[in-house]
Amino acid sequence: MHPLGVYVHFPFCLQKCGYCDFVSYETAPAAAGSGATLAAIDHEAYADAVLAELDARAAGLEGYALASVFFGGGTPSLWEPRALGRVLDAVRRHFGAAGAPPEVTVECNPSSLDGDRARALVDVGVDRLSVGVQAVDDARLRHLGRLHSADEARATLREVRAAGVPRLSADLIYAVGDQTPASAAADARELADLGVDHVSAYALIVETGTRFGELARRGRLPLADDGAMVESFFAVDAALAEAGLEHYEVSNFARPGERARHNVGYWRGDDYLGLGCAAYGTLAQAGGAMRWRNVLDPARYAAAARGATPLAPAAEGGVVATVEALDAETRLRERIMLGLRMRDGLDLAEAAAAVGCEPWPRERARAAERLVARGRLVREGDRLRVPHEAYVWVDDTAAALF
Repeated sequence: MHPLGVYVHFPFCLQKCGYCDFVSYETAPAAAGSGATLAAIDHEAYADAVLAELDARAAGLEGYALASVFFGGGTPSLWEPRALGRVLDAVRRHFGAAGAPPEVTVECNPSSLDGDRARALVDVGVDRLSVGVQAVDDARLRHLGRLHSADEARATLREVRAAGVPRLSADLIYAVGDQTPASAAADARELADLGVDHVSAYALIVETGTRFGELARRGRLPLADDGAMVESFFAVDAALAEAGLEHYEVSNFARPGERARHNVGYWRGDDYLGLGCAAYGTLAQAGGAMRWRNVLDPARYAAAARGATPLAPAAEGGVVATVEALDAETRLRERIMLGLRMRDGLDLAEAAAAVGCEPWPRERARAAERLVARGRLVREGDRLRVPHEAYVWVDDTAAALF
C-alpha cells in the first residue's frame, strides 16, 4: 500500500490579503462574529460537489492507504464543520489508514475561529489546526491586510488550546516592510510561548498578480532588503530553537513529534489526491506521474463535479482544467528540490529508484562535488542534505543538481 495525502481546497475568504496568490474569493458574512454563516457559500452544496469528485477519482486508487488529509484555502475555518465532516468521513471510507490514524489538518484564520468552532472541528475528526496568525503586531497586520488584531490572535490561540485541539500550528510572515530581525524573533518567540506545537515561518514574497505585486511595480510598497530578510531568517531560527522547536524544513519548525505529516509527504514526493475548486493532484502512473488542476471558478467546479462526466476536461463539461504528464527525470528533479528543504535531506539513490531513473549521471555528480566544496551541500554516500548555515541558498543548490 502506498501512502496517500488528500488535499481539499475551500476557495472562500472574508477578505483577500494583499500578498495572497492562492485561488480564493471574497464573500460577505451574513452576520458578524466568529464563524459567521456566509450568505454567498452553500456549504452543503460545495461538500456535495467534493464528494462527487471523490467518488469519481477514488475508483482507480485501490492501492493507496490514507496518510493525511489537509483542508486548505481560502479559509476552511469558514466551512461549516458538519459539511467539512461529511467530506472527511467519505475520504476515510474510501481509503484505509496507513498504520497510524491519518493526520487531519484544517487551515484557519483568527477572524473565523474560536473555541466553540475549534471544538466542533475536533468533534468531526480534525486533530490539527493551522492558524494564520502572520504577525502579533497591529501595524504589520494592517499592512498585510489581515482582519484580526494581535490581541484577537493571542486570544484565539488560547481558546483553541483550551478547547482541546490535539495539535496546533501557527503561520508567521517576517521581513514585512521595515521590520527588524529582532522584531521577527520576538513574534516567533511569542507564538512559541502561546503554546503552539508547530510554526511555519515565511519571508514576505511579493507575487505578480497580487495587490502587493501591483503596488511593488509602482514603487509604492515598502520592502525589506535581502540582508534584512536573511538576518530575520536566522533570528527566527534562533528564537524557536531556544523555545525547543526543531528547524526540520527551511520554513517549518516543530516540537518533538509534531512535524506536519501532510507537508512531509509533499517534500518526500508522495502521491496526493487533490479535490475541490482549483485543487492540484499528482498520482504515479507507468513511466512517471500525472498532475492535474481543477477549474478555478467555484460555481463551474460544483456544476461539473455533479455532472455526468466529472473527470472530463473542462471544455467537455468536467472539472479538469489542466493535465500534465511528468516523466521520471522531472519527478526526480522535484524530489531533489523539495527533499533538500528538509533538515534530513534525501537519499538520492532511493528517490531515483522510486521514479525509475539514474541517480548519478556525470554532470550531477560533478555538480554535487562543486557544491560540497563550497559548503552548500553535504554528501554522505547517496544521502544529500543542505547544512543549516546554507539554508538560504537551498533553491539555487537544488537547481544546480538538475
